[in-house]
Amino acid sequence: MNPVHSVGVDSTNRYQVVIVGGGPVGVALAVDLGLRGISCAVVERRAGLQTIPKGQNLGPRTLEHFYFWGIADELRKARIMPKGYPMSGVTVYGNLMGDYWYVPPQREQVRQYYYQAGERLPQYLTENVLRARMAQLPNVTNLLGWTAETISQDDSTARVTITDSAGGRAVLEADFLVGCDGSRSRVRSQIGVEQSGVDFDQIMVLAVLRSRELHEALKRFPDRATFHVMRPELNGYWQFFGRVDVGESFFFHAPVPANTKTDNYDFLALLHQAAGFEFAAELDYVGFWDLRVSVANTYQVGRVLIAGDAAHSHPPYGGYGLNSGLEDAKNLGWKLAATLEGWGGSALLQSYSDERRPIFTETGEDFIAAGINNDATWLDRYNPNRNKEEFEEAWAARIGRPSRVLSYEPNYEGSPVIDGPPGGKSSAHGTHTFSARAGHHIAPQFLSSERNVFEELGAGFTLLAFGVEDSVVAAFEHAAAAARIPLRVVRDSFDGGREAYERQLILVRPDQYVAWCDNHVPAGIHALLERVTGR
Repeated sequence: MNPVHSVGVDSTNRYQVVIVGGGPVGVALAVDLGLRGISCAVVERRAGLQTIPKGQNLGPRTLEHFYFWGIADELRKARIMPKGYPMSGVTVYGNLMGDYWYVPPQREQVRQYYYQAGERLPQYLTENVLRARMAQLPNVTNLLGWTAETISQDDSTARVTITDSAGGRAVLEADFLVGCDGSRSRVRSQIGVEQSGVDFDQIMVLAVLRSRELHEALKRFPDRATFHVMRPELNGYWQFFGRVDVGESFFFHAPVPANTKTDNYDFLALLHQAAGFEFAAELDYVGFWDLRVSVANTYQVGRVLIAGDAAHSHPPYGGYGLNSGLEDAKNLGWKLAATLEGWGGSALLQSYSDERRPIFTETGEDFIAAGINNDATWLDRYNPNRNKEEFEEAWAARIGRPSRVLSYEPNYEGSPVIDGPPGGKSSAHGTHTFSARAGHHIAPQFLSSERNVFEELGAGFTLLAFGVEDSVVAAFEHAAAAARIPLRVVRDSFDGGREAYERQLILVRPDQYVAWCDNHVPAGIHALLERVTGR
């Protein structure tokens, strides 16, 4: 692990960035910053990993991050599930032995628009891969076993006082401090940021279990990783089984009464009810969480920012949580580095909150809370015990409805550092396409060299120049050099599949989002570069 001996009792230590919280989001941010040459420290009270199998589904966009961090292969090697095992799920009415079930449209439908395929593994294994990468970076200090106590800041410095169990105390100073310390974030609380959202006033149980009988019973379905049980009496909340491996280990989420504790409830009976049959099982863990969707009112106060669950939290419906947190880290990492290196203006770091907060607000409201409420309405309206024919007709319509996966396409069209469309709005809603659009993720395409565009994207900005004059490229290169903005140019012809971009000039940000695109040279290249770097 990275050195911790430099932090001593009553000592003061200076870094460019201090990250409070060493879960996957905090460590991912440290890796992103470390690879950019930024000195940072990660403060984490846990010395070891919490081996609860949550945060399992990593989407294709998230695997792009791991590719650029240099650990996509390591992540795939850490998987528990068999290679190629479908990550999607089955939806069943009543219980797992019910007559009505279907396989919803698969996430693979959007795979072609991303450079990497998704992956499935428990969050603690993801953390382990990230920690190993962080340990390779000499400019990242890993402070395991230290707890952040008080946060303060002035115009030039952010500070945090940290303590350890042995009585050690230190003050860390930094140009910026980022709270990645979870849904009960001390950082968020101390900088006075409030939250808003939807509270369903419902307690949920998370059980981790082992049962070969359950695994055998699930062979009635196609190979799938998750199993969602819809019951009319649960108000739209799902009973949810997920595989940890293929053969024995599962996790299970379900609503339980408000006064439920580990010693006053029959969890095995609940599992049997959801499964529709009795089976032998060993419970390895039982815990509880509150069903609510929360988003911070801002992600930045002065020199202190928040990311991951500290900025937004929601139930594990749809696999948005960890993926959203890692996207925060990717968005924030290059903006912090650009600001510290001097080529990012004051509006660039401010755009982190401008871009990321609307995405999660809509994710929580339109994809999670709305999904729960819609299911509750549907279950109240249709019931095979009341009207079997009506239910079966509605069930068939449910099977054929478009997947929300297809319309979940986070974009920054309304960002102040994007040259987006007039009246553009940053949103979680969008469409997947190969056409290049300002504010949207760039899709992969092959170059004449048979390398993918993604293999050529730089750590700074990248200009994709397809079938344009050398003078056009030179104009961008001169403007970027004058402004000290890192720019890589990728030249190629406008054919061979690249015409699907529908734009010959595409300026791609360090996070693989399109900052600007057109078929013609902009009237003011200098002004464009000033805008997309927040200057």
